[in-house]
Amino acid sequence: MESGEISEDQVIPSNGGRPALAYRYYYDYSLALVIHMNEKKGQDVLFFTVVNLRDEIRWREEHPLDRFSPDHLYPLIEDIITQFPNIKVIGLGIPGQSVDGEITVSSHHELIGLRLDEEIASRFELPVIVENDVNAAISGYCHRAEEGQNTCVLGVYFPEKYPPGTGIFLNGEVFRGRRGMAGEIKFLPLNIDWSQPLDPKRFIATVCPVLQTLNAILAPDKIVIYRENLKVEQLHQAWKAYISQHPMPTLPDIHVSHTLDDDFEMGMRWLTLKQLDPLPNVNSGN
Repeated sequence: MESGEISEDQVIPSNGGRPALAYRYYYDYSLALVIHMNEKKGQDVLFFTVVNLRDEIRWREEHPLDRFSPDHLYPLIEDIITQFPNIKVIGLGIPGQSVDGEITVSSHHELIGLRLDEEIASRFELPVIVENDVNAAISGYCHRAEEGQNTCVLGVYFPEKYPPGTGIFLNGEVFRGRRGMAGEIKFLPLNIDWSQPLDPKRFIATVCPVLQTLNAILAPDKIVIYRENLKVEQLHQAWKAYISQHPMPTLPDIHVSHTLDDDFEMGMRWLTLKQLDPLPNVNSGN
């Protein structure tokens, strides 16, 4: 009550004994700023969302990008924190992978070599997490779908003009592999220039071997394919014909999503808010 985290609400009548006093929790006591970078209709966009402890959206805004620059990002963060001083944590979702604080792999070359989490944390004196786009997306999908602890779900993202990537959600959390590089399927020996758009026929012919490879190695329960303008029926027919020629002992459920953004944002909100969970009490064993 002294800090404003809870407040007195109302007295609850009692059938006997002293009436009980109810308290109301103030969910805006701590806020999270969630930033994620994604394509929207072929344009790179920075999405900013402020959520409270109940995961209710308090504010959001979009900023189209011609080219990413920290000098463009930091003033925007400063304005938002000034507007919402209760922000206690920042989550940043990027099309890339951070290793020991440095972005080492990204389809956006201007991100490589940056240490965004350290720089943002130093500038604004707040904890910062940085997460890969498809890792966050498949986390959001599984959180929304309430996928169980004993499942393996893969998210495979095929952007229009960038290389693909895979997120592995295994037993309730993201599997990252050594130095966080699990799922970097752009390094598969497919001899494809991912910077050039693939025509639908070539794309379908590429997806099937990728799905076979992932299934052979990980045997997932489900694979979620993120791709704009993908004809679902065409993919299912191609996959059915492909597995008739390449039989496998187990097959995943295939789900197609035409937008990564909803799951990406949900995953980033969930992962960022988790940083505000109170630490377990070691002494009590809770």
